Amino acid sequence: MVDSVEKAPNAELDWDRIEEKWRKRWTDDKLFETDPQSHKRKYFLTVAYPYPNSPQHVGHGRTYTLADVHARYKRMNNYNVLFPMGFHYTGTPIVSMSQRIKSNDLELIQTFQQIYKIPDDIISNFKEPKKIASYFHQEIKQGMNEMGYSIDWRREFTTIDKGYSKFISWQFRNLKKNGLIVQGSHPVGWCPQDQNPVSQHDTVGDIEPDLIEYVLVKFKFEDQYVVPTATLRPETIFGVTNLWINPDIKYVIAQVSNEKWIITKEAARKMEFLNASVTLISEINGSDLIGKSVFDEQRKQQVPIFPASFVDPNNGTGIVMSVPAHAPYDYQALVDLRKDDNTLRKYNITGNVVPIKIIQTDAYPSNESSAAETIVTSYSIRDQNDPKLEEATNKLYSDEFHNGKVLPDIDEIGNLSVIEARETIKAKIISQGIGTTMYELKNAVKCRCGTTCVVKLLTNQWFINYGDENWKKLAYELIDKMEILPEEIRQEFTNVIDWLKERACARKSGMGTKLPWDNEWIIESLADSVIYMAYYLLSRHISNNQDLQNNEDKVLADNLNDNFFDYVLLGKNDPDIVAKESKISIQLLEKIKNEFVYFYPVDSRHSGRDLVPNHLAFFIFNHAAIFPKDKWPKQIVVNGSVLMEGKKMSKSLGNIIPLRHAIEEYGADSIRLTMLASAEILQDSDFSFDLVKGIRAKLFEIYRNINAHLDVFRVQSSLDVDLEDVWISSRLQNVIMDTTSAIEKFRIREALHNILYLMDNDLEWYEKRKLAKNKSIFNSYLKEFIETRIKLLSPFAPYFCEEVWEIMGNDSYVSLVQWPESSQSKITLKSEDNERLIQSIIFDIQKITKVTKMVPKKISIYTASSIKCTLYRKILDRIQRQATPNFGQIMKEFVNDNEVKDLVKRNPDLVKKIIDDILSESVNVRERRMKIDSFDEKIPLEDGKSLLVSEVGNNQLELYIYSEDDNNKYDPKQKSKFARPYKPAIYIE
Repeated sequence: MVDSVEKAPNAELDWDRIEEKWRKRWTDDKLFETDPQSHKRKYFLTVAYPYPNSPQHVGHGRTYTLADVHARYKRMNNYNVLFPMGFHYTGTPIVSMSQRIKSNDLELIQTFQQIYKIPDDIISNFKEPKKIASYFHQEIKQGMNEMGYSIDWRREFTTIDKGYSKFISWQFRNLKKNGLIVQGSHPVGWCPQDQNPVSQHDTVGDIEPDLIEYVLVKFKFEDQYVVPTATLRPETIFGVTNLWINPDIKYVIAQVSNEKWIITKEAARKMEFLNASVTLISEINGSDLIGKSVFDEQRKQQVPIFPASFVDPNNGTGIVMSVPAHAPYDYQALVDLRKDDNTLRKYNITGNVVPIKIIQTDAYPSNESSAAETIVTSYSIRDQNDPKLEEATNKLYSDEFHNGKVLPDIDEIGNLSVIEARETIKAKIISQGIGTTMYELKNAVKCRCGTTCVVKLLTNQWFINYGDENWKKLAYELIDKMEILPEEIRQEFTNVIDWLKERACARKSGMGTKLPWDNEWIIESLADSVIYMAYYLLSRHISNNQDLQNNEDKVLADNLNDNFFDYVLLGKNDPDIVAKESKISIQLLEKIKNEFVYFYPVDSRHSGRDLVPNHLAFFIFNHAAIFPKDKWPKQIVVNGSVLMEGKKMSKSLGNIIPLRHAIEEYGADSIRLTMLASAEILQDSDFSFDLVKGIRAKLFEIYRNINAHLDVFRVQSSLDVDLEDVWISSRLQNVIMDTTSAIEKFRIREALHNILYLMDNDLEWYEKRKLAKNKSIFNSYLKEFIETRIKLLSPFAPYFCEEVWEIMGNDSYVSLVQWPESSQSKITLKSEDNERLIQSIIFDIQKITKVTKMVPKKISIYTASSIKCTLYRKILDRIQRQATPNFGQIMKEFVNDNEVKDLVKRNPDLVKKIIDDILSESVNVRERRMKIDSFDEKIPLEDGKSLLVSEVGNNQLELYIYSEDDNNKYDPKQKSKFARPYKPAIYIE
C-alpha cells in the first residue's frame, strides 16, 4: 500500500504547491477551453469516459494519461485541440452496488472503507444509485484534475442527462429506420439474479461474456435414451471411435422436450436457460455407463463408452465424442487407457480402437501418423491431465480449420474444406433430428451482483444486428481508411468485425435511456456509448434544467427532437423549422451546427485493448451506419493494461492503489511518467513504486541541474564555436527528430528514454569537453539544449515543466509554446564521428592501461593513411549496395581496382577487418558515413587532447597525434600500420 512506502526526501521541490499553483493558473486563464477557430487546424481527441462506481486506481490512469500527452503534444504543434470528458452512468453495475449496500454486503463496504478510505457517513448514502454515481463522478473528476489532464470541462455530461437521452433516442431511431435493430430470439450472456443480459461493464473484472455455439450430436442408448455430445467440430463425426464419460461424476436422466437425455446436472440447467423444457427424472453414476455402447445414427454402428478423467461436467453435456485421430485430448486418453490394466479389467473393455483419419493438411498429411498423435508427440505430453494439451489442441484445431480438407473417401463431405464440411454436417444432422445446438460461456463470468452468469436464449429481445453484411462492408471500409496505432493490432479489429453478430441492446432494469419505441426496455451501456463523442460538441449548449428555459444561449433538453439532431449532425431539414421547434434563435442553432462541423470527425480515439471486441468495434459500426464518410473517425489508439510490480491488480492481492492516494504521496508527474516509461503502448506496463521514486529523483536531478545553470538564460548568442558546440547543436536536432517521430508513432517509452536519459548523456559529455578546455558552459548552445528539453518533456510532466519554464525566466505557458522543430542547417554529420572518435580513444587507452597496469608517460596515436580511408569508403559503398557482403567477391573486386589493389594485395587481412568494422556499426552510422566526403581524424583528436590527458589522469602526460602518412612520425614499434579508419592505433610508454 502507498501508506507503507517511505516518501522521497526531495525537499527543494514542493510538489503539492507546484501542482496547486499551475492547476489554478490553467483554470483561471481557461487554458484548455476550446472553441472553433477558423484560422487554426482543429484536433478533436477523446478517451473512453469513466464509469463512476469506484475511484480510479493507478491502473486506470494509463489510458487517460496517454490521451492527455497526445492532446498536449498536438496543442504544442499549433493545433486547436479539444479534449473533453463525460461520465457513463448507464447500466446495472451501480444499481447492483446500491442493492449490495442495502443488504449490508460486508465485502463491498470493507472495500470502500479500507482501500478507498470512504467515510461511513458517505457509504450510508450509497443505497441510492445516483448518489453512488455522483460521489465517484466528483472523485474521478478531481483525480483527473490532479493528474493535470488538459480537459475542457465545459462539455462535461452524464449519460442520464435528459439531453443525452434525447441524443441516444435519435441514434436508436436511426438504426431502427435503417433495419439494423431487430427483435428476435438470440443467445446472450445472462444474470439469473438480475434477470438481465450482461456485457463487459456488468461483470466482475470487466470480462466480456464470450459465447460458444456447440453442435450436440445425439447418440442412441438402449433404444430409449439420447446421449448428446457437445462438439465444435461436427464434421469429425466420421472419425468417432468411442464416447468419453467421467466415471467419478453423477449424470442425470432428464426429459428434454420429447426425449430422455443422459447429461450432467449442470448441462440440464444450461438447457433450461436455452428455453428447453427440462424435467429431471433420476440420477445415474458415470461408472455405470462405462463399457456399454451407444448407437451412431449417422454411420449406423455401435460406439463403445470409455472412461476419461479429463471430461468436465461443466463443459458441454459432460459427455465427449472421441476423435483420437484429430483431437489431442482423445488421443492421449486412449494412450492412458491402454496402459491402465486395472481400469480395463474393471470395466471389461480393451480400448483397442483404431483412430480414423478424415482430415488432411500440409502439416499433417494422411499417409503418416494421425494429426493428434503427431502433435502430442511433438509437445511431449505426459498424460491427459498435462496442461500442454490445451495449447496442442488449439494449434491443431486452428490449423485444420484454416487449412484442412476432408479426405476424398469420406461420405457426403469428401474433398470439402473443413469449413464447408462443418456447415454441411451441422445442417444435415439438425434437419434429421439427430443433432441440435447448445450455447455456453467460454469463460467463467460473474455479474457484479455476485451471481454466476449463463447463456440464455432470449425471445422478443431487441438486438443490434452487427451481422448485417452490408453494414459489415461499411465497417471494413471505415477501418481501412482509419489509422490504428499500433498497427499490429489492426488484425484484431478485422477479426471482431468478422465474427460480430446480433448483440442485445436493451434490458429491463438499470439506469439509462428508455428504448424510444418500447419503454419497458432500457438501452444498455455498450449500446449508448458508441457515438457520444458527437454529443461533446452539443453538450455545453444544452440545458437539462427546466429553470433555465429563458437562457438565450442554451437549448432546453425538453425541446430537443430528432429534427434538431438531424440538422446539427447530418445537415438535414430546414433550419428555420428546426429553430422554431427547438425554441431557440436561428443564430444559436447555426452556432451549434458550425461547432459540430468544425470539430467533427474524431481525430483520435484512445482506449484500452480490452475494449477492442466491444466498445471500439461498436464505435466503428455505428459511425459507419449513422454519419457520412467525411465524419468517420480518423484514428484509434489502443494501449495495454497496467500491472502492479508484475502482478495483475486485484483486491485479493491487496495491490489496488487509488490514483489520488498515489498522487498525494508522489506527485502527478512522477505517476504520469512511471505509467508511460515502463513499456511501449501495447505492452502491459509494470508499475512499481521503486520506479516512481527513480523517476521522481530524475526530475529532481533535472531541476537541480537547471538551477545550477540559471545564468545561461541571460547569455546572448555565442561568438566562439568549438567542435563540441557544433556537436551538441547537431545532436539536439537529432533528438528532436527522433522524439517527434516516436511520439507520432506512439512509441512513448522510446520518446521518454530520449528525453530523460539520452539527453543526460549528451549534456554530461558536453560539460566534460568544456571543462577540459577550461571554457565556460554558459552559452547559447546550452540554453537551447535546456529549453528544448523542457519543451519535449512538457506533455509528459506538465506541472514540473511549467515550474521550471517560469524559473528559466519565461512569461509564457510551456504548455502552449511551439513544439521544437529540427533545423537541417544545424545538423553536421561529421560532428557525431568527431565525438565518438574521442570517446573510443579514451575507452581504448583506459582498457590498455587497466590490463597492463601501466602509468602512461607518453602516448602516441596514429590515424589511418589516406589510401586506407579510400579503401574503407569503397568497401562501405559495396556493403550498402549488397546487404549480405561476400568476402571473396569483395577481394576479387578490389584486387583489380587500380586505386587500392596494391594495398589489398599487400594486406588482405585489412579488407576482412574493415568489413567487420563496418558491419559492427548500425545502419544509421553506415548511411551517415556514406554522406561524408572525407574525415580527418586528426582534427577531433587534436581538439580533444586536453580531455584525453585529464581522463588518463596524468597532467604530465605527453600526447602526440600522427597520421600514418606522416614521414616524420614517432613510431618506434611500427604501431601505425595497425591503424584503420575510425580505429586509430595507440602506442603507450
